[in-house]
Amino acid sequence: MDWGLKNRLSRIIRSDGRTVMLAVDHGYFLGPTSGLEDAAKTIGPLLRHADALMPTRGVLRTSVDPQSDTPIVLRVSGGNSILSELSNEGITVSMEDAVRLNVAAVALSIYVGSPNEKKTLLNLTRLVDEGTRYGIPVLAVTAVGKDMVRDARYLALCCRMAAELGAHFVKTYYCEGFEKLVRTCPVPLVMAGGKKLPEFEALELTYNAIRRGAAGVDMGRNIFQSDDPVAMIQAVKAVVHQNAKPKDAFDLYQSLKQVKRVAKKTRVKGVTASREELNKH
Repeated sequence: MDWGLKNRLSRIIRSDGRTVMLAVDHGYFLGPTSGLEDAAKTIGPLLRHADALMPTRGVLRTSVDPQSDTPIVLRVSGGNSILSELSNEGITVSMEDAVRLNVAAVALSIYVGSPNEKKTLLNLTRLVDEGTRYGIPVLAVTAVGKDMVRDARYLALCCRMAAELGAHFVKTYYCEGFEKLVRTCPVPLVMAGGKKLPEFEALELTYNAIRRGAAGVDMGRNIFQSDDPVAMIQAVKAVVHQNAKPKDAFDLYQSLKQVKRVAKKTRVKGVTASREELNKH
């Protein structure tokens, strides 16, 4: 890889070989996802805790602080929705616009085994060609259609195909036999967070993926739909970067959540006391 491409990728996957990405690109086909109705309000407190942020360009331009140092992995595929065939995607952002937005990487979905398999795979090859020209790495997301089975055989096929076609890193789901995916994919694998789970289960999922070779996680709903998103992302980072076990990470989550609750209660009491003091005068 060229120096610029290596440099951008190293900002996402840190010096320990791991990353905690925050996915906030759900709205491109799901609309106003729960927890992302006000994207700026959701992203703001979490941004400094993420190793990288994965938004669409609309959310990036309207809802992300341009003074942030957090690397951006920009979603550049779309054209589908939950009301239509999920695999019917095209490239929706030019590489020139990605450069203008100063992104660290671009991301698109591939749908292996879907009606539009060939189209999405050719989208990937085109994006890799353009990324190489501009020194921007490409993340291939192994998206799964409604009828696809998320097992090791299928996901290993998807991940290997993505790497063979030139993806610099791959996002995929956790499954039984995850070691096979890691072993047979020559580029870093980032685990997708998937559907919302109870906090302990999400931390356990993260731990299992890291222990079996994942380079990190790209979590969305398991962070921004948590009871305390800021505490949750810090707990996830403890697992990914500090090898914390699920119980220890969950204890961290609960303690951070409690500290926030006490601080909020103290502030409310302070405001009430101040008002009572003013009323005396």
